[in-house]
Amino acid sequence: MSSTTSPAIVFDPAEGLRSREVSLRAAGPGEVEIEIRAAGVCHSDLHVVTGDWPSDRSLVLGHEAAGVVTATGPGVASLKAGDHVVLSWFAPCRRCRRCVAGMAWLCTGTKAVANTHPDGTTPFTDDQGEPVWPYLGLGAFTRRLVVPEVAAVKVPDELPFGIGALLGCSVTTGVGAVVNTAGVRPGESAVVIGTGGVGLSIVMGLRLVGADPVIAVDLSAERLATARRFGATHTLDGAATDVAAWCQREFGGVEYAFEAIGNPRIIGTLPDMLTSGGAAVLVGMAATGATATFNAFDLADQGKRILGCNYGSSIGELDIPKLARLYLSGHLPLDDLVGRTRPLSEAAAAFDDLRSNTGVRTILEP
Repeated sequence: MSSTTSPAIVFDPAEGLRSREVSLRAAGPGEVEIEIRAAGVCHSDLHVVTGDWPSDRSLVLGHEAAGVVTATGPGVASLKAGDHVVLSWFAPCRRCRRCVAGMAWLCTGTKAVANTHPDGTTPFTDDQGEPVWPYLGLGAFTRRLVVPEVAAVKVPDELPFGIGALLGCSVTTGVGAVVNTAGVRPGESAVVIGTGGVGLSIVMGLRLVGADPVIAVDLSAERLATARRFGATHTLDGAATDVAAWCQREFGGVEYAFEAIGNPRIIGTLPDMLTSGGAAVLVGMAATGATATFNAFDLADQGKRILGCNYGSSIGELDIPKLARLYLSGHLPLDDLVGRTRPLSEAAAAFDDLRSNTGVRTILEP
């Protein structure tokens, strides 16, 4: 089977983050080869770099990306060379009970979270012929990759690649948290803790469904100003404000509290922000093994709920094309979510952009 080589951004447990040449085998049965045109830099990648999510193997990072199909393997029916696609990192098996029940985001058969293809293999090798593994089954910080057909979602050709990249994770997660996980209705109130890429996408989702008021909380004045542009009606400095007390004083509590950071201490305060019957939605991914503490009596007595949110409770094949159409029709201001564009070689600097808390996304172009 022939292979091609290209530079990739690899995290190695012993050597850290670095650029390496990797070889990519050809697409096999049920697989597609894609030329990456844009990749977003997400906190899920940063969690690996910082050690919050430990890895015992070398990983080609990147899971938020868009590109063009360059080849298809035997049996691929939904895609052809030249199609524009967004990568969906949570590639469902389509066969387990959760998939059959229409909850593919809870698929128990996917191998994506194990950083492999469905058959447990990787399409990447290093210059010594040793396997290098695709982060979340993709490994998008490179020029070309091979993914299972289900992980590539066809989108309109007029969708900009940078916008498509964001649909692969942050936007689908944030808007999905509002529409799918929480089911927020017009006129319902919400607070959003953390206004990074996912938090801003939550704000956009709340604006899309007509929620009011929408309260954004962050430590950065710059990010809060951005949240205003995206539809927040109120903004609070989380360091200077007791958010729970403020929500209770101003509105008698809110109906939804979204946490988009993954901070266990903050997660524990969410129920105190809620009115009776309200729901706390955990969107930010915490470190492995992290725990939070709640007032169990208050949850039961006031009928409050804690909702876990993985990938915005989204099915990539259904939700990504919907979001693409909403963007193209002017209903999602995603251009404002794209900050700096960097070449792939500046991935380390892109992670610094992410740490700087500007809120918008850095896009890498291979």
